[in-house]
Amino acid sequence: MALLDVVDARIGDGLESLLCAHHSRRLRKLGWGSVFAGEDGWWSPRSPVRDGNRVDVLVDGHELLPAVAEAISSARESVHLAGWCMSPDFRLTREPGAPTLRELLAAAAERVPVRVLLWAGPPVPMFEPTRKRVRAAREEFMRDSAVSCVIDARERTMHCHHEKIVVVDGSVAFVGGMDLTAVEGDRHDTPEHPPRHPLGWHDIGTRLRGPVVADVAEHFRARWQEIAGEELPPAPVPGPAGTSSAQLVRTIPERTYDFVPRGEFSLLDSYLRALRSATRLVYLENQFLWSPEVTEILIEKLRNPPDPRFRVVLVLPRKPSNGADTTRGQLGRMIDADDGGRRLIAATLSSHDGQTSSSVYVHAKLAIVDDRWLSVGSANLNEHSLFNDTEVNVVTDDADLARRTRLRLWSEHLRRPVEELDRAPEDVVDGLWRDLVESEGDHRVTSLPGVSRRAGRLQGPLRGLLVDG
Repeated sequence: MALLDVVDARIGDGLESLLCAHHSRRLRKLGWGSVFAGEDGWWSPRSPVRDGNRVDVLVDGHELLPAVAEAISSARESVHLAGWCMSPDFRLTREPGAPTLRELLAAAAERVPVRVLLWAGPPVPMFEPTRKRVRAAREEFMRDSAVSCVIDARERTMHCHHEKIVVVDGSVAFVGGMDLTAVEGDRHDTPEHPPRHPLGWHDIGTRLRGPVVADVAEHFRARWQEIAGEELPPAPVPGPAGTSSAQLVRTIPERTYDFVPRGEFSLLDSYLRALRSATRLVYLENQFLWSPEVTEILIEKLRNPPDPRFRVVLVLPRKPSNGADTTRGQLGRMIDADDGGRRLIAATLSSHDGQTSSSVYVHAKLAIVDDRWLSVGSANLNEHSLFNDTEVNVVTDDADLARRTRLRLWSEHLRRPVEELDRAPEDVVDGLWRDLVESEGDHRVTSLPGVSRRAGRLQGPLRGLLVDG
């Protein structure tokens, strides 16, 4: 290794150690130090685990967006939405004559209360959605309609309200990564991901029924009451709707809301518990991967595999909206930890039709561990989502659902029937995944380019130390 690489690695290690120590001190002061205690168990002890749920994993815009539209159109009691960005002119389906989001909500508001909670945007117009855009969206949602729309500016400095939730009638909820907007990319896409300009879009959400819906509804209620000043009745707990146990986990920074003044970090707790417990397979789809708390667990497991069958498969965007070098730097560290063991696959998605090709932007935030634990939501694997933005994920230990979801996604990405992939995961990773990633050709999965082991790696720790007070 060149001297500059050695120096860079040493500095990077030092900065990451400082950042992790800072996070540890911060959470200990807030009463969340147990997150880093290495405790066993799938579930975060700070959030209720609900039995009797139905959890549907909805993949890509063609499946997720019409489901949201149908639920809103069928509302009989209330419609509640909270998101990073929502555009009034966004259409949830591409059918001729499909209503815009504004029209859809206005029609629902003629029957039931409709409440929309928008992030205010950054204080200075450095990135989308700008505060001007958000104010214009609020005015448009409320124009000639009974829709209530409130802007939430209580973000932590340099961070945002990033969650994406929809609750209809207190009986069905959607939690995931999909924003109801075309800002920064068109959310409409199908599992075939035909080449599109400028890029395709891969995303995942969940539709929830059963008792866990009450936790999503209660989260919205708590935020709404503080920001809008409108008292809402406590969310009733729906009856059983399925057989899955589920838990709602969150990131809420301290001193953001009175209802949780010391913050909540059950989302980080949930991730670290699951990754520490992994023995055979870690499968991650995410927009970013530069949290040292996460990568250190993966690095240790690659260095000292808990089982000969242990594999890690990462599906990340070719060029994330920011932090690309930071993710690449962490990948370089994981490749070093694997040290030729060939247990790690780092891939991105592309689309081809024989004549044209384009990238498929990975916006999903999904994790599957050992086909026994599944997490879907809004949280990226970076400092923003795990410590400083507001985020919501849903977690389940429904092994059948976790396995079916993995097989479905692998079928989409590898372009093979589920039946061909329904065998030991390590065999599919060592054979099909690796063959496709390492070979030339018009494959959906390709190797992630530009892995950096040098200065780019420092951006994540530096950014974290600068903006994470």
